[in-house]
Amino acid sequence: MARNRVALSRMSEQALTALRRGEPILLPTDTVYGIAALPFRAQPVERLSRLKGRPAAQPVALLSADVEMVFELVPELPPRAQELARALLPGQLTLVLPNPARRFPWLTGGRGDTIGVRVPELPDAAAAIVSAVCAVAATSANLSGERDPATLDDVPAELRDACGAEIDGGRLPGTPSTVVDLTGDEPKVLREGAVPAADVLAACTAIRS
Repeated sequence: MARNRVALSRMSEQALTALRRGEPILLPTDTVYGIAALPFRAQPVERLSRLKGRPAAQPVALLSADVEMVFELVPELPPRAQELARALLPGQLTLVLPNPARRFPWLTGGRGDTIGVRVPELPDAAAAIVSAVCAVAATSANLSGERDPATLDDVPAELRDACGAEIDGGRLPGTPSTVVDLTGDEPKVLREGAVPAADVLAACTAIRS
């Protein structure tokens, strides 16, 4: 598929059309460029993993432009998890939350009772697209193990060629989200990224007090 950098006036329409056809798109977030697909069926999500060369058992985040939409999509979230998510998001974090009903099993990898959630502070065009479809499955737009893309030009050509649309948000920070597991008795930072681990843990402690 030929690259398709969309003019600003056509960004949302073309990206939405691609998503609804089951094609991935490239989106800017508040950290790095992501490759995204509709999360409601397994096939588009599995395609993301194949494109990146990552194991199918590796989880993919559910990304929404709004925290309340996350609660609609995973309505069984315990009250404590909802409280923490409301306090920490939006932001440069991926939260691993309980998933009691094992929703979106094609996103959760080997831990079906948990789900990774992102609510980034999206650029306007990306926020409009994600809001229009409620949520996307998203992961960084790199090949597995390679550097995270801060610009569209950093995205490998094979990923760009496989996408139905790409949204250019200019240069991004280039550091991926910090991943925090909130499923246990104590929060655990699984990956330190854009937000220092100490800041996240301090915020969680403040919320609990």
